[in-house]
Amino acid sequence: MPKVKIDGVEIEVPAGITVLQACELAGVEIPRFCYHERLSIAGNCRMCLVEVKPGPPKPQASCALPVADKQEIFTKTPVVQKARNGVMEFLLINHPLDCPICDQGGECDLQDQAMAYGFDRSRYHENKRAVPDKELGPLVKTSMNRCIHCTRCIRFATEVAGVEELGATGRGESMEVTTYVEHALSTELAGNLVDLCPVGALTSKPYAFEARSWELTKTESIDVLDGLGSNIRIDTRGAQVMRVLPRLNDDVNEEWISDKTRHAIDGLRHQRLDRPYVRKAGKLIEATWDEAFGAITTKLKGMDGAKIAAIAGDQCDAESMVALKDLMTALGSPNIDCRQDGAKLDGPRGSYIFNAGVHGIDSADAILLIGSNPRTESPVLNARIRKRYLHGRCAIASIGPVADLTYPVERLGAGPATLRELTDGKLGFFEKLKAAKNPLIIVGMGAVAREDGAAVLAMARELAEKLNAVREDWNGFAVLHTTAARVGGLDLGLVPGEGGRDVAGILAGCEKGEIGAVYLLAADEIDTKRLGKAFVIYQGHHGDAGAHRADVILPGAAYTEKPGTYVNTEGRVQLGRRAGYPPGDAREDWAILRALSERLGKTLSYDTLAQVRSRLVSVNKVFAAIDQQVPGAWGPFGKAGTTTDAAFVSAVANFYMTCPISRASRTMADCMASRAHLMAAE
Repeated sequence: MPKVKIDGVEIEVPAGITVLQACELAGVEIPRFCYHERLSIAGNCRMCLVEVKPGPPKPQASCALPVADKQEIFTKTPVVQKARNGVMEFLLINHPLDCPICDQGGECDLQDQAMAYGFDRSRYHENKRAVPDKELGPLVKTSMNRCIHCTRCIRFATEVAGVEELGATGRGESMEVTTYVEHALSTELAGNLVDLCPVGALTSKPYAFEARSWELTKTESIDVLDGLGSNIRIDTRGAQVMRVLPRLNDDVNEEWISDKTRHAIDGLRHQRLDRPYVRKAGKLIEATWDEAFGAITTKLKGMDGAKIAAIAGDQCDAESMVALKDLMTALGSPNIDCRQDGAKLDGPRGSYIFNAGVHGIDSADAILLIGSNPRTESPVLNARIRKRYLHGRCAIASIGPVADLTYPVERLGAGPATLRELTDGKLGFFEKLKAAKNPLIIVGMGAVAREDGAAVLAMARELAEKLNAVREDWNGFAVLHTTAARVGGLDLGLVPGEGGRDVAGILAGCEKGEIGAVYLLAADEIDTKRLGKAFVIYQGHHGDAGAHRADVILPGAAYTEKPGTYVNTEGRVQLGRRAGYPPGDAREDWAILRALSERLGKTLSYDTLAQVRSRLVSVNKVFAAIDQQVPGAWGPFGKAGTTTDAAFVSAVANFYMTCPISRASRTMADCMASRAHLMAAE
């Protein structure tokens, strides 16, 4: 490891890093605009200048200069200070002085660095240049007069998002960052451009002129709009969620989030359930909690437990699901399920989690996608696969839907027949998987949420075992979930008990009159027309499909309005925190179930959140390991049998509208409209 001196202090640094990174390791701050640790090096802002000996007698860009043994680095000399002052003066020559009306104000790198390296006057008297704003779609607002040509946005779009739609035209003062042909960006990660922009050239269009950063209360939490469990920060003003930003977590989402995670939050303001309702004479009438509980008690009192069923939704926290399961057990009902889509997942933990972990993608040297389109099902995870491809030219193949995943994919076929051929070693890609040290098999919901899902799962397990992909040091069998509640529900055993019915059985029972009452815990992704004449209790936060069919509505809290435990697709237990409070009479979901159990004479054994979480741990010890990926047990799962010829389809047909929150979001509707216009133009 090289030894270098930084401002007279000798330290040992890893070989191959840059001078800028070495300075950071030494705790020396180096200003920069174009450099970003997750993007390629551009070296075009020149703000990170330092003096280096031995070397030329002039300052050098530290972001593009590799360290060498016995190197001396000077970051505070008069020459360096004068050089940085000069760079700042050049940057401000054309920059408009509109900080008071700029949305980036208070969070602007240029503003901060100008305080440290800027002058109080300019020696430049010519007119400032003017650059027309660009149209980048409904999420990114442009003010290109502020652009300092750092090219972060271009590099992100090209390298991380994999959409080569941003670039630069012209040279010098005539340079402009543009989309060439003006249209909305066709990526599900566009909002990250705003985070990357070090000035106010790219800002959030839905958030424009809504608030200043110092007005907001910041809460660290977890996203529940897909199965990845991205780490986020929720910024609120009063009771209103103003924006969502990413938090750094290298093991999960690095520092990116999807556009749905970031911008669907305006759906929290619309179509909310804020008071109980009871259906009378065919109409839902506002009621008190006492009246709503009374209607439920009257209906369920004396009903055989076999005629009662419960379905947990896709965004439920673990606390509410364990309370629902305990209540159904107390009522004598084995009919409970958390798999709204009918996924045939019910085995040891290793059969339904992303065993390798999201970070395991970085170690994979051959990847097979089965029935999955990760670009729409988990855009941030898809960017991780693209990163693996770019860094190592990893072989990637797909059995399933045809899609542009932003990296080259060898399409082997469309359905189970192709998977059978691959498992039998009849396809050439089998040899690539066999030769790989760490093969990764990613099974999507499109492969298991179908009638023959158990047989497909059995084939995928057989393939993993043939490839020796499941070992003590590596488990390459990975299930990609699209929902935040699924793994937690399976961990808690929200599957039919002995003689119980799954979702399909519950709906069939309702149609035949064999099920008399159904409890929908924020379950909106089922065919509510099949509920027949059953008495339907809906507990949730939006007036979506389940609420329209309900006989009693109990208003719950959304994920930003309650503390909750969630388990992501890799089996990592994470804590969401309350950023605001639910509207009106709405309450936390586990508390509603606890209060209802008392009215039903089946009082649950916990009264506080801490007690509920103790109950979680008693049901499954994985809930004690917060922010850790607990390995899953491996064993037989799936069920060998015949498969159909039907092709695998992605579980997410419309990325922008997958849940009650996103369906209520006007921003997501605008995104859909912009993409539809783009497709029509093509």
